[in-house]
Amino acid sequence: MTANVQRSLAAEFLGTALLLATVVGSGIMGERLAGGNAAIALLANSLATAGALFVLISVFAPISGAHFNPLVSAAERFAGRQCTRLTLAYVAMQGAGALVGVLIAHAMFDLPPLQASAKVRTGMAQWIAEGVASFGLLLVIGLSAKESAAAVAARVACYIGAAYWFTASTSFANPAVTLARAFTDTFAGIRLADAPMFMVAQGIGAALGVWVARRLSPT
Repeated sequence: MTANVQRSLAAEFLGTALLLATVVGSGIMGERLAGGNAAIALLANSLATAGALFVLISVFAPISGAHFNPLVSAAERFAGRQCTRLTLAYVAMQGAGALVGVLIAHAMFDLPPLQASAKVRTGMAQWIAEGVASFGLLLVIGLSAKESAAAVAARVACYIGAAYWFTASTSFANPAVTLARAFTDTFAGIRLADAPMFMVAQGIGAALGVWVARRLSPT
């Protein structure tokens, strides 16, 4: 394994861990400070996540491409810009980083390290929402392939921040994030039993997003 690959894998691990620490941590903080007002808690959660995404993508894009998402890594493999072996390594680092990010968030708020989430997130509306969220994310990324890292970071951050509000599922749009959030019984959680269908919907939506982006792109 070359030094460049090692740096790329470390960037994917760290970036995903910090993203999950933000998602879970801001959810905990927002819920504690909102006094039972779910809208304020979601606003805090979405703003923190969008801000973190912008910073993390801007910082790590020159190192690893700043995927932080198996859907993005799979799209890069499909486009021929990344080999299968590296893609699988990225996905492994993203999964591990996501779980570590949950552990970090729990530690910061003095909660048990791992929890089984009891938050129910299931049903056709939720699955459609995840498909739409993932479709839009991959469409935005696909149509921004020639843009600078800062431009991509801004577009992704704005889209995910908006998708927190316009999707019924609050826009997970990431299988690694989804699985990790099954181990936090906090504002950001999802029942483990509900995670598989979320990930299926995400995969379908992402595939459609890549397909449409390839057909809309002038290149």
